[in-house]
Amino acid sequence: MGATISIAITVNGEARQVAAGASLSDLLAQIGLDIRKVAVERNLEIVPRSSYATTALVEGDQLEIVHFIGGG
Repeated sequence: MGATISIAITVNGEARQVAAGASLSDLLAQIGLDIRKVAVERNLEIVPRSSYATTALVEGDQLEIVHFIGGG
């Protein structure tokens, strides 16, 4: 059984390790965020929600995730 290879990314200014080949959707699930309630910027570009599952994370990615919270 081989070891899982991980890559280093930055999420909201904090270093984080994720599995190599992980998608943006995988990361959001790992963090526990609902993809319908977040906006993601990757390397200074907004990622369309429709692309979360197909956006592969790579070593050195800089992500900013904004989580929307409803209230009233």
